Amino acid sequence: MSLSIALASTSMGITPAFAANGPDVNGNETVQTAMLTTYSEMKSFLQKGAEKQEQMDLEVIGETNKGREIFLVKYITNPDNPTILYLTQQHGNEALTTEGALDYIRHLSSNSKQNQEMLKHVNILILPMFNADGAMGDVNFSLDDHVASGRHLTRYNAYRVDLNRDHVNKAAPETKALHENVLQKYKIDYMIDMHHQGTQEDYNDRYTTGSLLTPQNPEVNSIVTEQSKQLATVLYQGLEPYGWTHIFKYDAPTSQPNVASNAMAIQYDIPVILFEMRGMADNSYEPYVLGQKSNGYLTKQAFLAMQKTSEAIADGSILNADPGVYEQLPEQNYNY
Repeated sequence: MSLSIALASTSMGITPAFAANGPDVNGNETVQTAMLTTYSEMKSFLQKGAEKQEQMDLEVIGETNKGREIFLVKYITNPDNPTILYLTQQHGNEALTTEGALDYIRHLSSNSKQNQEMLKHVNILILPMFNADGAMGDVNFSLDDHVASGRHLTRYNAYRVDLNRDHVNKAAPETKALHENVLQKYKIDYMIDMHHQGTQEDYNDRYTTGSLLTPQNPEVNSIVTEQSKQLATVLYQGLEPYGWTHIFKYDAPTSQPNVASNAMAIQYDIPVILFEMRGMADNSYEPYVLGQKSNGYLTKQAFLAMQKTSEAIADGSILNADPGVYEQLPEQNYNY
């Protein structure tokens, strides 16, 4: 887990160092994926963590097309507590969401008084590397046109299914496992679906480090919509004081019922937000790919998104969050 080890200091509250306008995209840069955590490294880390962490449980909810186990990390101290689910790497080339999740799991392993108190009041579920076949480039189609050097990572699963468009049909084994063994099994009160977008979205001549979107389908219960906006407000306000984040509304809202941010709200009445971070680890379209020099601050951003929302649910402050803060965020600009 070379990336997470290298970033251990960022989990200790040290602000990542980078240019004020964010790392520039350099078309001549070699994009390496070797420092990203592999599936085998993640599996080993999770299994060791479950052995050492008293409050952590590890559940296998299913398998990918290629037979990789899909892991659910669980911190459930009281079933009556509010529960939040973090879903990472639905798209296999959106890797730093998983890196942030692994850093957060490492952070929760601390027996600090703050952690112990928080876990008394919130249940945390984490699905890291949901699309493990795509994350490992182990697919039944060519990735020769992809940009990265080293192992390729792809948006799709092994049979070219976009898992984030499969939440109605649930045809892929990954999606079926998520719905049957997580969403229909646990009472989930909040969810964050964590992704990456392209590299050129900006606002006020600064690259956005991330964007937020609440459910957009008209069938979503209005209370669920308001609670989703509160969750978005908590995430935004939790990260904004650091000064190096630049977060706005996602610029391509969709009402499609098959995407996670709408499906979870429609099917299960779960308040949910889409959180898109800047840049992808690999893609066939170069402007979507951001070099590994950006990994530190993006991983830190994913970590903080989890930490701040978990804390707000635990202490109840999310119930007083102003949905208007999210509503008034302007949309980022799409520049390609």
